[in-house]
Amino acid sequence: MRVITGIARGRKLKELPGLETRPTTDKVKESVFNIVQFDIEGRQVLDLFAGTGQMGIEALSRGAAFCTFVDLRREAAAVVRENLAHTKLADSAKVIQGDYLAFLTGCREKFDLVFLDPPYGTGMLEKALETIAKIDIMTENGIIVCESTAESVLPELEGPYEKGREYRYGKIKLTLYHRTVGNRM
Repeated sequence: MRVITGIARGRKLKELPGLETRPTTDKVKESVFNIVQFDIEGRQVLDLFAGTGQMGIEALSRGAAFCTFVDLRREAAAVVRENLAHTKLADSAKVIQGDYLAFLTGCREKFDLVFLDPPYGTGMLEKALETIAKIDIMTENGIIVCESTAESVLPELEGPYEKGREYRYGKIKLTLYHRTVGNRM
C-alpha cells in the first residue's frame, strides 16, 4: 500500500495487522482520485472510517488543505499517526480516536470531501450518510465518496443532497453523493 501521487508519492504506508481492516485496493483508490481529481486541492477532507488513513493521506498528498481522520480503534489511530509522520503530512491533519456517530453529532466543521468506507454489512455506512445529511456538515458542492459491496443499495438522501453516479470494480462499488448549491429545504 503506497501513496499513488503528489508530494508523498511512492511512500509506503503501514498497514494494520489482522483481517479487521480491509484496505481499499490501489485500483479502487486510483479510480476514486481520478473521479474527484479537480475537487481536492485546497479542500477540507474527512476520512471517517480511517483505518490506515490511506484515503485522507492520498488527498493530502494531492493538495488537500487539511484532513480529519476518525477511527474507533486505538491501534488504527496510532497507525494513521505513524503514516502521517512517515509521509510528512502530520501538520495538515488531525486524528481522532472515537466513534463515528459521536464525532458527527458533535461536529462543528464543514467538509468539502468525505470518504466513507466502514466495515461492510454493518449499517454504519447508511447511518453515517443519514447523519451527515441531517447535520449538514458538507460545504456547497461537497462530495461524499462511499465504498461498499457491489450489491449494496445505498439510500437517497433529502435535499440538498443528491445521490450521484455509481462505479463498479469487481466486488466493490463506489457511490458518490453531492451537496447541491442553495439553501436547505
